[in-house]
Amino acid sequence: MKRLIFASRNAGKVVEVRRLLEPFGFVVQTMAEAGLDEDLPEEGCTFEANAESKASALRILLGQEDVWTLADDSGLVVDALDGAPGVYSARFSGYEGADARARDRANNAKLLKDLAQVEGVKRSARFVCCLVLLGPDVPLVLRGTCEGRILDAPRGEGGFGYDPLFLPEGFSRSMAELGLDEKNRISHRGQALARLVERLRDQKIVT
Repeated sequence: MKRLIFASRNAGKVVEVRRLLEPFGFVVQTMAEAGLDEDLPEEGCTFEANAESKASALRILLGQEDVWTLADDSGLVVDALDGAPGVYSARFSGYEGADARARDRANNAKLLKDLAQVEGVKRSARFVCCLVLLGPDVPLVLRGTCEGRILDAPRGEGGFGYDPLFLPEGFSRSMAELGLDEKNRISHRGQALARLVERLRDQKIVT
């Protein structure tokens, strides 16, 4: 078994990572479960830079060579908004409270307001995820995307973040209306994790 600390406090992300990596021998823990409560640096201009800085900082904090660290930076890229909210997706609205649901509602409300005059195909967008895994002599960087468009109003009770407003390409249901297995097959994070598993297999780290 390989102990892996995931640099995220997002419960939804933790569920997705555990579901996809634990069958391959990883014991996935949150920072809190590892006894850490520090804020990790996230000041880069790209998803890759943010994920790498968090994974590296977490590995230094742990100080254990045999422990793996995984960090992701992900967000929503909207074409009509010149790529916004991008790396600022989690703090798009400026909401500073601790209530994740309230933050999601505020972010979604701002997105709808900003797109109020944008219609149809011009509401194209994509979810982007960059994963960085650091382990014994193994730095891996993976990227996944999910194309779609922004709906006029939220739909569905599942998922988190912008999921209720995102209609994946080729689907008639929002990301928040999909079951977890279905979401993992098409999501940006699911694709990045699938590529991560492929790379781990290629390097004979998992079978």
